[in-house]
Amino acid sequence: MKLVVVESPAKAKTIEAYLGPGHKVLASYGHVRDLPAKDGSVDPDQGFAMEWETYPDKASRLKAIADEAKGAESLILATDPDREGEAISWHVQEVLKKRKVLPADTRRVTFNAITKAAVLEAMANPRALDEDLIDAYRARRALDYLVGFTLSPVLWRKLPGAKSAGRVQSVSLRLVVDREREIELFRAQEYWSVTAALEQDGVGFSARLVRWKGQKLDRLSIGNQGDAEAAKRDVEAGRFTVVSVETKPLTRNPPPPFTTSTLQQEAARKLGFSASHTMRVAQDLYEQGAITYMRTDGVQMDHSAISAARGAIANRYDGSYVPDQPRQYTTKAKNAQEAHEAIRPTDFGRDRIGGGDHARLYELVWKRALASQMASARLERTTVELTDGTGQNALRATGQVVLFPGYLALYEEGRDDEGDEDAKRLPRMSEGDAPAKKDVLAEQHFTQPPPRYSEASLVKKMEELGIGRPSTYASILQTLKDREYVRLEKNRFHANESGRLVTAFLERFFERYVSYDFTAGLEDQLDEVSGGRADWQAVLEAFWRDFKPKTAEVMEQKPSEVTAALDTFLEPFLFPDKGDGVDARLCPNCGNGRLALRGGRFGAFVACSNYPECKYTRRFAQGGSEESADTGPVELGRDPVTGAEVTRRTGRFGAYVQLGDEKDAKRASIPKDVGEVELEMALKLLSLPRTVGLHPESGKEIVASIGRYGPYLAHDGKYARLQSTAEVFETGMNLAVTKLAEAAAGGGRGARGASREPIAAFGDSPVTGKPVKVMEGRFGPYVTDGETNATLPKGTDPKTLTEEAALVLLAERAAKGPAKGKKKAAPKAAPKAAAAKKAPAKKAPAKKAPAKKAAK
Repeated sequence: MKLVVVESPAKAKTIEAYLGPGHKVLASYGHVRDLPAKDGSVDPDQGFAMEWETYPDKASRLKAIADEAKGAESLILATDPDREGEAISWHVQEVLKKRKVLPADTRRVTFNAITKAAVLEAMANPRALDEDLIDAYRARRALDYLVGFTLSPVLWRKLPGAKSAGRVQSVSLRLVVDREREIELFRAQEYWSVTAALEQDGVGFSARLVRWKGQKLDRLSIGNQGDAEAAKRDVEAGRFTVVSVETKPLTRNPPPPFTTSTLQQEAARKLGFSASHTMRVAQDLYEQGAITYMRTDGVQMDHSAISAARGAIANRYDGSYVPDQPRQYTTKAKNAQEAHEAIRPTDFGRDRIGGGDHARLYELVWKRALASQMASARLERTTVELTDGTGQNALRATGQVVLFPGYLALYEEGRDDEGDEDAKRLPRMSEGDAPAKKDVLAEQHFTQPPPRYSEASLVKKMEELGIGRPSTYASILQTLKDREYVRLEKNRFHANESGRLVTAFLERFFERYVSYDFTAGLEDQLDEVSGGRADWQAVLEAFWRDFKPKTAEVMEQKPSEVTAALDTFLEPFLFPDKGDGVDARLCPNCGNGRLALRGGRFGAFVACSNYPECKYTRRFAQGGSEESADTGPVELGRDPVTGAEVTRRTGRFGAYVQLGDEKDAKRASIPKDVGEVELEMALKLLSLPRTVGLHPESGKEIVASIGRYGPYLAHDGKYARLQSTAEVFETGMNLAVTKLAEAAAGGGRGARGASREPIAAFGDSPVTGKPVKVMEGRFGPYVTDGETNATLPKGTDPKTLTEEAALVLLAERAAKGPAKGKKKAAPKAAPKAAAAKKAPAKKAPAKKAPAKKAAK
């Protein structure tokens, strides 16, 4: 029997069917080992020796593989054809070797598509493990670990509120923060355009004023309304005739098939997919045998695939859409050894597969790959110039006509920022024609700041700068979102306060290590390792020699010294010169204190030097803005019952009201829909929860209050959502009973916590064929495949759970059989000794490894 190891169960099932009897195919469910999330996992003093640890949730997988390996005549490692796939094979081999069950005949095979022909051809041409790729994997993993576990503790101690830093993560974050700074420093400039609405032979078009009073105009030439109105009057008064019609042929060639990064960019633009979702769906399509391997920086296609594409084009269109010669694309990848075939369908005859997001992504891949072998589009670009009788004023109209669509008949590449006036259609015109003038417009405009990055444009920028590698982009962006360093608003990245502060800290104290050139250069060195042209330990040594002393130097500084340095570094942002001659650091509250950056338990903020007499504060993220600045507690009046002072205050989580000044004083958050709070409303908020009355059927209390998810009603453990804060105080018994009944009957989204939106979603289960999802349950998050539910282990972040880990949890839960009846909870008065005996059993789940991701 020959044992074959792949990553996923879906892949295992398909390949076992291709190979037939005599083969046993098992899945590792992704990586099986990693560096433990603790100090000392990489030892620079011992040649960067690494201590590997098996993931607890992979123990049963490895046991199954080891048990089969004992009686296997040979082991075939058939994991993915990239660096990570090579690493998984190496880890499996090392574990089996350590357990002394590694077959003497161990080979490695790779295939770019899960089709029978590709798999059988790969099995006929095995090779040894690629040591250069394994060295490159070890170098990257060690670097990420060393940066994460050396730099992150510095952040935690010197910069309260910071969560982590990473070799590539922090540089990617800097891109977002730098763009935020560009936007803030941008000063809009007013300009005006003058356009005429014209008509020729019943076809309307517009022409822009490009020469006025003999002077050539550019976009910003007309800077005020007065000039614009004068220019408009001149155009209205003139009779414009065509003086030239310039026509130029234009050829547009199709883009190459998708690479990992271009697939992520196009799926973001056209389908609205995040990079991580794109990769999850692409992984499913690959494992179904629908597309070739989706982690690649290559743009070339196999000769047989090119022939198949040309045949599909000929069947779909006429012969003019098939170019005379096949198109050949060359990759720009610096490391040819890691470059694979472009992402393409395995069968060009299938123009659709499955449904939902899988069908949409497949169609995108199919169209792009097919279009890459189609004929070029032929267009005609036309520029028409018109002048008035004086010759001093001129209008220009531009447009283009598609003479032959070529590949555009099937596919056109998306763009991040649309707007091409050359794409407009023009009527046919000749010299001497005088189009009819229908209207003249003078429009005001303002120059716009550079746009914030979308997922597509950020991936494109990272690729241009050489930061990270295509297979890592999705995880990098996800980490930035998970750490809450950035947020997505209308599909654009905004830098959060914590992200800006971390970036400022790293730029001030670790400038070299967050520079774009240094990071790109280090990626190039790692590529040299995978190409066998550099020694991995030498690359690590060169990095560590400078990095370790730098972190030690910063660690020795006091937090106050770090804050003072950041205060100076961030002065242009925190205290910008407003041009009015007033000291930007002068406190607007007391008038004589000076503002400076301060460090607090929950992060940095700006405060007055006259504290505690002056309690003026301002959040760090507000820069020089005085909006929502906190000048200290504002007295609203006194409680008529206790006589205690009622104040309005601002805290870490926003505005709130407080009764009294004691340490355990009662507080209540101010909801956003309340507006300006006065004493009456403050007392209402402090009085919550409010008892509506006793339920007429159960006799138990109905209460109204405001919780984490907004205003709600509660009765006997059941909840109903209210629409506004006003309803908390106005809802009577009849309405309360009705709302609770609707919520209990599943009336839409009435019940608090009744949302059935998944926390995370993966592809279809190889067992049930239904979608695998992570859901929020009554007793915590769980993963389900539509038939089996598996609770997530304690401490597992449901947002970062991988599909492989989800499938393992489901498989293990299914193996235990149906759940037994629930046991009654132990009485609260249970003996303490019994509880104490059970305590040690809780230690096992503590060895979870997901924390490793923090360093990436």
